[in-house]
Amino acid sequence: MKLFDTHTHLEDKRFDDDREDVIAELKYNNVLKAITVGTDIETSRQCIDIASKHEGMYAAVGLHPHDAKDFKESDIAEFEKMAADKKVVAIGEIGLDYHYDFSPRDMQMHAFEIQMDMAQRLNLPAVYHIREAFGDFLPMVRQGRCANNAVMHCYGGSLESAKICLDAGMMISFTGVITFKNANKILDVVKYVPIERLMIETDCPYMAPVPYRGKRNEPKYVAEVARKMAEIKGIAIEEMAEITYNNAERFFNI
Repeated sequence: MKLFDTHTHLEDKRFDDDREDVIAELKYNNVLKAITVGTDIETSRQCIDIASKHEGMYAAVGLHPHDAKDFKESDIAEFEKMAADKKVVAIGEIGLDYHYDFSPRDMQMHAFEIQMDMAQRLNLPAVYHIREAFGDFLPMVRQGRCANNAVMHCYGGSLESAKICLDAGMMISFTGVITFKNANKILDVVKYVPIERLMIETDCPYMAPVPYRGKRNEPKYVAEVARKMAEIKGIAIEEMAEITYNNAERFFNI
């Protein structure tokens, strides 16, 4: 069995004490590839550094909506320079987050639109973070203002919203949230999404899946996401792992 964790934050400080050990043991847990995703200039640099040191590790660079208040026009030139690195496979994570509103919404939208343009200009896929912001995001999708070469990371929206994203050509990725007891609505989305449009991720160190809830999440736990997704789709975990692995390789052009 081979697994691809498409969204990690291995640059996070919670891995400072054992990052190399966590990465080294992935191959013994069937996780052959993983992407570590930046949230600002500094973490994007760290992601590239991690990816450059390890076979099977890749990076995404971008400014998270939480940090949109700190966005500067000069950041785009810096992100473009980083995106030229051979281990960078996507622009992300970028988007809108109205749950916390750590940055004013107009600033989030501005940073999001500029980075979407950058991704299209560089011919790189985009990793979208959309939380409680579908009211603003979906009109953009319908109007063709969002790149269809994108993945809805850590999807938590409705089935109706997922249908719109799928119609626009996007991939949809799920985390360990699908293993939680109160995840009934999201399970309906997993059931609906065509298998060739699915990807799996941990979003570690956040949201560890059952049976690891409450612990620091790690890329090796992506197997639990694959296991639950296979159960929902009625196929073997080995088949689900193979399908999502191939989907990720194709989407990220690896």
